[in-house]
Amino acid sequence: MSAKTVITCALTGVLTDPAVHHVPVTPEEMADHAAQAFNAGASIVHCHFRNQAKGMGHLPTWDTETVGQILGAIKNRVPEIIINMSTGVVGPDISGPVACLKTFKPEMAACNAGSLNYLKIRSDGSWAWPPALFDNPVEKIKGFLDVMTANEIVPEFECFDSGIVRSVGLFKQNGMFRGNAHISLVMGVASGMPAKPEWLPLLIREMPEGAHYQVIAIGRKEVWDLHRRCVELGGNVRSGLEDTFYLPNGERAANNGVLIEALARIVREVGRDIATPAEAREMLGLRPA
Repeated sequence: MSAKTVITCALTGVLTDPAVHHVPVTPEEMADHAAQAFNAGASIVHCHFRNQAKGMGHLPTWDTETVGQILGAIKNRVPEIIINMSTGVVGPDISGPVACLKTFKPEMAACNAGSLNYLKIRSDGSWAWPPALFDNPVEKIKGFLDVMTANEIVPEFECFDSGIVRSVGLFKQNGMFRGNAHISLVMGVASGMPAKPEWLPLLIREMPEGAHYQVIAIGRKEVWDLHRRCVELGGNVRSGLEDTFYLPNGERAANNGVLIEALARIVREVGRDIATPAEAREMLGLRPA
């Protein structure tokens, strides 16, 4: 177990309406929030990319010119930061994220490691949105992993349920990726793994040998106890406006910086040191910056 904890900031998410929740959208906003996160202790930023047209900032884009402008702004502002690029798409067409991976060759990229019925229910029992399948069959996963391997990009396996965690070990045995697995336990989605600290030791035991792991905690007050337990067990942690809008005291977070400050405070309270970007690169087996 490393003595250092890697902190990631998930800057903006997928479909959150910036007119309601003030998530960053433009290159300047993304760079500003990345700098906030870095100054608070994050060594990695997880990046989704939004449509820049007026009134369309809640929608994703894979336009390489737009993505390049966002990544360029972040790197100009925070040269040391590690970029972890999102790749999540519904359906079999992965040409958009693949084009971005090949063009920009980030040090890390998300690889959704299995399918999930993405559900949420209202208090009256009705669906909060139409039930949706986030489909990630093996052939789609392999398509991403082949591109990542060819471009020396480390995959970050996002796992929404316990069987998906176990699947990463099968991918390893099948030769679908190289090196140690980097697993993200996505906990708190209503139809996935709950945000319960007592689940962590069981999930860790199901990971392939040598795996690095972090918690992605979705929710409100409950996410902070989960982060604390993950740090106590030697794992890494991620927060940001993609994952929660709420600080440990229940107040709404004004920006990404205050969320990472709260997460860094927990890491220090547990008695661990926060990894710098250089240390995180070494720990996670990333190529030199």
